[in-house]
Amino acid sequence: MLIIGPPGSGKGTQAERISERLSIVAISTGDIFRANVKGQTRLGVEAKKYIDAGDFVPDSVTNKMVRDRLSETDLENGFLLDGYPRTTAQVDYLDQILKSGDQKLDGVLQLTADDEELVARLLGRAKETGRSDDNEAVIRHRLDLYHQQTEGVVTQYAQRGILTQLDGIGQIDEVTERIMQSIRALQVA
Repeated sequence: MLIIGPPGSGKGTQAERISERLSIVAISTGDIFRANVKGQTRLGVEAKKYIDAGDFVPDSVTNKMVRDRLSETDLENGFLLDGYPRTTAQVDYLDQILKSGDQKLDGVLQLTADDEELVARLLGRAKETGRSDDNEAVIRHRLDLYHQQTEGVVTQYAQRGILTQLDGIGQIDEVTERIMQSIRALQVA
């Protein structure tokens, strides 16, 4: 499965909860990027300049990272991708990865939220965590990129009939319950 949505929509929080409830691995490209940045790996140094500017890390870097992660052995019970794919080119690349492993997506969950709500959430998170990529200008830039690039991803999965849109606003437990009802409807859980 995939979970997608704009920055601040709760993807990471909900991915952890889904992972726990379904006993599947949650794979967050954001967490992988941050670990590489913190470790000052070659990938991390390259990724940091894009992350700090609020830009997406280039497909060439992101695709390799995801391919490597999906080849690991802890995914036999399934996985939930959080933060990938973000572009239609990445959708095509993921299709190739899955096909080569004789896998397919069971569903794509899209969390939706109003942009002003997302800006407020992310500014609050920035105060709590001190993340350098969460200032208002960068947040608005990331939201613009999401709308420009990721909406094509949403369209592709909607055309395949595997997209479920869910309201990401509300108490965390309420959103989790909406998601779990949706997953049960997909007959994945």
